Amino acid sequence: MMKYKIVFLVVLVYFNVQGQKTNTIIELKAKNFETQLDGKMTGLYTLKNKKGMIVQITNYGARVVSLWVPDRKGNFQDVVWGFESIGEYLTASDIYCGPIVGRFGNRIDKGKFVLNDKKYELTLNNNGNHLHGGTNGFYAKVWDAKLVTIEGNEALELTYFSKDGEEGYPGNLTIKVTYIVTADNSLKLQYSATTDKTTIINPTSHCYFNLSGTSKNTILKHVLSINAQQFTPTNAELIPTGELRNLKGTPLDFNTPTAIGDRIDNKYEQLVFGKGYDHNFVINKPLGRYGKIAEIYSPESGVLMTVHSDQPGVQFYSGNFMKGNLIGKRGDDHNYRTGFALETQNFPDAPNHPNFPSATLEPKQNYTQTTSYTFGIIK
Repeated sequence: MMKYKIVFLVVLVYFNVQGQKTNTIIELKAKNFETQLDGKMTGLYTLKNKKGMIVQITNYGARVVSLWVPDRKGNFQDVVWGFESIGEYLTASDIYCGPIVGRFGNRIDKGKFVLNDKKYELTLNNNGNHLHGGTNGFYAKVWDAKLVTIEGNEALELTYFSKDGEEGYPGNLTIKVTYIVTADNSLKLQYSATTDKTTIINPTSHCYFNLSGTSKNTILKHVLSINAQQFTPTNAELIPTGELRNLKGTPLDFNTPTAIGDRIDNKYEQLVFGKGYDHNFVINKPLGRYGKIAEIYSPESGVLMTVHSDQPGVQFYSGNFMKGNLIGKRGDDHNYRTGFALETQNFPDAPNHPNFPSATLEPKQNYTQTTSYTFGIIK
């Protein structure tokens, strides 16, 4: 990847009532995201609200590429990792920067599962296991996109048709993800999906956040709380054992707001397996109920992000496998532990554990999911 290149940007400058510059937003230009892949055009779509929040999304992988929100000083910060052109996304070694992943987000042991007494084998792309939908999952597809208005809010509908047998999954599946920017500075994601054959499904958003607004800072000072009393421990390959383990007394307990870096290098076996945090937390609420999942803020910027969802779990990933060999927007290095993910989801490897919530979708059912990321400030 070339570090020195010409990039076309739109710079928006906002002024306060005294005429002083308070915010500079660098809006990526749509032409840098236009190309043809698999006979479809990729593009860039911009959503805004009246408070100045801006979200930019490409239909390549249905991924968020920029997300601007105000910090405690009133300056807007772009709080997600990303690149400035489609070409950089296509060549980046980190293929999970901002997209929707699936059909099944997270891991499936050896890529194998059984449905209706029939054995299925998925593509293997992670140490002999299946991860985030396989070698050519939703993150690598060009989705059909349509700008819409929902209850007065700007929104983007993205639809993808996944053929029977794709990556080994059964059934022709149609999935729609709608991104909505609301008046309260929330980015809401509404998912729906249908199938013509019994299948499994567990899509999730894989944004990397850094609420300080730059990956020049790590995320280790970010203060996190997660509404969970249990987690799903894994083996050394990060495949769940099937156990639901209590968090109390472990370095994974975030019921009390705690800086990510405080315990991340603890020699607790689960942290050693993940090289830090890369774990599914069992959310403390009734199955299917929409509620608060987590809250996290950056002491550097004061930006606060609150996550709500109707999903039973959330994967907290602290950027332990980031190599620092990528250059993102505005020349920022994507270094080790400079981004985190909070992936609302069903439990990893759910099809192979009867005690986990079911990930099965039947032909007459409609899969739905709602997740929102709401942004505020702590002064």
